[in-house]
Amino acid sequence: SYGTAGESRPTRVLLKDPPAFTVRPKEEYFQEVGRELVIPCAAHGDPPPTITWVKVGSMGKSSAQVDGNSSLILHPLIKEQHGVWECTATNQVASVTTATSVHVLGTSPHAVTNVSVLPLLLAANISWEPGFDGGYFQRFSVWYTPLVRYPPRAHHDWVSLSVPAGAQHLLVENLQPDTSYQFSVLAQNKLGSGPFSQIVTSVPRGFPVTTVPPEPPAMTVHVFLSPPRALTANETVRGVLLRWDPPARASVALSGYALELRQDKGGWEVLERSIPGTDTQVLVPGLIKDAFYEFRLVAFAGSYISDPSNTVNVSTAGMEVYPSRTQLPELLPQPVLAGVIGGICFLSV
Repeated sequence: SYGTAGESRPTRVLLKDPPAFTVRPKEEYFQEVGRELVIPCAAHGDPPPTITWVKVGSMGKSSAQVDGNSSLILHPLIKEQHGVWECTATNQVASVTTATSVHVLGTSPHAVTNVSVLPLLLAANISWEPGFDGGYFQRFSVWYTPLVRYPPRAHHDWVSLSVPAGAQHLLVENLQPDTSYQFSVLAQNKLGSGPFSQIVTSVPRGFPVTTVPPEPPAMTVHVFLSPPRALTANETVRGVLLRWDPPARASVALSGYALELRQDKGGWEVLERSIPGTDTQVLVPGLIKDAFYEFRLVAFAGSYISDPSNTVNVSTAGMEVYPSRTQLPELLPQPVLAGVIGGICFLSV
């Protein structure tokens, strides 16, 4: 062009293209735990874009692998990889993102979310949103405990109430006024228990002071329920046989036992919560080879729960009766069942 300064120098213009997806993943994928899942994603642009994958909400590394075609490789697929994954294509011009949902089947349930407590008159209404059920029907239970002058207690010291099938709320009644309560929700399916939800604290409403006469002093009732005793574990060809002695002291009729376990120093989970009070042994099949397990029992008497029994340790290292983790996924056993296969299995003597 021409101006007062004369002809300008030529200008070189480089045109580059932002990334555009040529292959997008489907909206959602369903695959069984332990198997392989390959999710494609590809894009073009100038310069050629870089493809990255990330799991939404993941903390730190997501253990994702990407092949030469920029496809996401999840092998073996694990429960923690359930959720939304994002594929992002980036070059010097721009970044574009697409997302897909991965549903991992054959696992225990995921934690419920958005737990809400509505305080009522000497009661509280608990509601929540279910997490993914792991591919099986799931049921819920509401756990609660009063906070009077004691520090927060572990869940095995809490009172639990079963929720009717299909419901996502429960009315907890007969609460004390002006007393803080903690509430949590637990999901279970045929493979076991999911993690407890976040704990929500609430105070039930009491009667108006001007309309209710003072109540007579309540009688103090002392309830004694000691833990189950002498829990032992013996390896058999059918699984691990646990034996124990009943509580030494119980001022109320014994209702039953709950069996808890944890694997490789992880968190405690409820394995079976309906063992009859007349039983003193239970058979646990389906353990994984080369793993370390811990078991303990608590006793129930009405709404009272004992402290846990002694803990017994079971190592399956070198035990040929249990399938190994290194076998093909279709040959792996189901995880330890929440309802110990077929209910309660006994070893005939």
